[in-house]
Amino acid sequence: MTLSIRNQLSGTVTAVTPGDAMATVKVRLDGGQDLTAAITLDAVEDLGLSQGSEVRALVKSTEVSLATATVAGLSIRNRLPGTVTDIATGGAMASVKVAVEGGELTSAITKDAVTDLALTAGTHVVALIKSTEVSLATA
Repeated sequence: MTLSIRNQLSGTVTAVTPGDAMATVKVRLDGGQDLTAAITLDAVEDLGLSQGSEVRALVKSTEVSLATATVAGLSIRNRLPGTVTDIATGGAMASVKVAVEGGELTSAITKDAVTDLALTAGTHVVALIKSTEVSLATA
């Protein structure tokens, strides 16, 4: 299956915490970072997820925010440090590629945000991703 989602990071499930309808799934990415996905219980069952399951974490580029420093007092659980490797800007939007341990993320942000954050290749950033925006796939 080919997907339009470019952000695909491999990892291993370290924990599944079920709730009434949703579950949080903790994933240790191949780069060593921890990522949390909030998915339905049906999805956990359909994918057969349990500790040790190999997965790919999928995130649309529009759901990856960038910060140029550590952010405190924020509910976003997923915070992956990285370095900007490339920026492609259009009239209103920009595509920012960020190297993270074990892979690469693309963030679609406004051109104004690139300017305001003074992003250039080599800028250290933190990629911020809400757990509800992380999908999981198995091989």
